[in-house]
Amino acid sequence: MDTYQQLSDMLKTLEEGLQREELWLAQTPSNDALSSVEPFAVDTLTFIQWLQFLFLPQIKQICQEAAELPAVCSIAPMAEEYFKSIHINGDTIVSQLTQIDQLITNA
Repeated sequence: MDTYQQLSDMLKTLEEGLQREELWLAQTPSNDALSSVEPFAVDTLTFIQWLQFLFLPQIKQICQEAAELPAVCSIAPMAEEYFKSIHINGDTIVSQLTQIDQLITNA
């Protein structure tokens, strides 16, 4: 299985995990909020909003186009901090993000 297919499968599993944990959001943030240039859009979005509305679509598009993946991916540490701050056990999501980080960084 090629890297893009593996990554696509991992993204689908992550989406399912977010839905199962009831973290999947129904309402898309405003265009202004989505236009942030800050890392993880920390000035306008929650981590989950950034993950769902910016990270997932961008990586899906890269997979569909077989475009160049980022040289380094380190999303899991941010997820760990986010889940600590809201007192939710996000171990499953963090684990899935760790796998995605490793696949992208080692591709």
